[in-house]
Amino acid sequence: MEFIADKSKNHFKQKLPFVLYCKPNSDKVIGFFQENDTLFETADFTEKGFVFASFDGSKTVIIPENKSELIYAAFPKKEIQIQEKKRSFQVEIDKNNFEGLVGKGIQAIKDNQFKKVVLSRKESVDLQNFDLIQAFRDLVQLYPNTFVYCFYHPKVGTWLGATPEQLLKAEDNFFKTIALAGTQKYNGSDDITWPTKEREEQQFVTDYIVDKVQNIASKITVSKPYSIKAGIVWHIKTDISGSLNLGFGLKEVIQLLHPTPAVCGLPKQQAKEFIFENENYNRTFYTGFLGELNVQNQTDLFVNLRCMEIEVASKLAMTKAHLFMGCGITKDSIPEKEWEESINKSATMKRILDVRL
Repeated sequence: MEFIADKSKNHFKQKLPFVLYCKPNSDKVIGFFQENDTLFETADFTEKGFVFASFDGSKTVIIPENKSELIYAAFPKKEIQIQEKKRSFQVEIDKNNFEGLVGKGIQAIKDNQFKKVVLSRKESVDLQNFDLIQAFRDLVQLYPNTFVYCFYHPKVGTWLGATPEQLLKAEDNFFKTIALAGTQKYNGSDDITWPTKEREEQQFVTDYIVDKVQNIASKITVSKPYSIKAGIVWHIKTDISGSLNLGFGLKEVIQLLHPTPAVCGLPKQQAKEFIFENENYNRTFYTGFLGELNVQNQTDLFVNLRCMEIEVASKLAMTKAHLFMGCGITKDSIPEKEWEESINKSATMKRILDVRL
């Protein structure tokens, strides 16, 4: 691990693109180290490499396998402790703004503009002596059942995350995806009861995905919904799989799935337009997708959730972390509870900004 960590730091100093990542429940870290600073983008998803795509679909950056050195490193897990600090934010202003946004979304649903919309906010935290690679290590240890990554490109930015949501896993014509929605804070018990709002929200996501993939796939199987813990929150998850019909490939299935109702809303286009008009900030790569594209004949993509963008100043000093949190809004949503949910989600990334014991 030390070799891959040192190589990452040197690549960063040389302003060369790289990505480190660890798959869920894996003890192996993988690194793609691009040999130049060219900005490559996918044309048709037949390329091989690590892909990093925006929410709005305008950018699908790739670190190409044939332009990079790939390094694998064992990373045995060990328990770490984080001393969580109390941080000062403009909480009251943020709270009022977000609850107002949620209220606007609820009213739009009541006006039949859409059934569901996912609304988010951004929170910025000042950094001092931030160690990017150590933060990546901490995320791997703290959230072993998530997809943990550290992505850097001088022409794109610096991102770090631990996402629980898979967008797509595919090999040949067989694919798997999931529906993930509903959130409640872990309270020390694995006995979870889901209110109607959360169950309805998750069913929206499941129904949408199944309806869409039926147009391009067959032999579709859908699991029963079940609870899954991601960090300090629980979600409802459904597994969906099938075989792509002749003539359909990754490009078609990705376009159908992204963005899912879990990060955008339903119907997709109306919800997306509401987000663009009302969130008052650009999500860029938050709620986009990332992961392996055609690496060893497999594609393994995840939704970019529980993430942050690191602001890099002159002399490569890391000065701010921009955190992103979203909540699924339905007709039964309560603005105050959605604010509390966003606070719980922000804690996932805030933990690694605190001092290690």
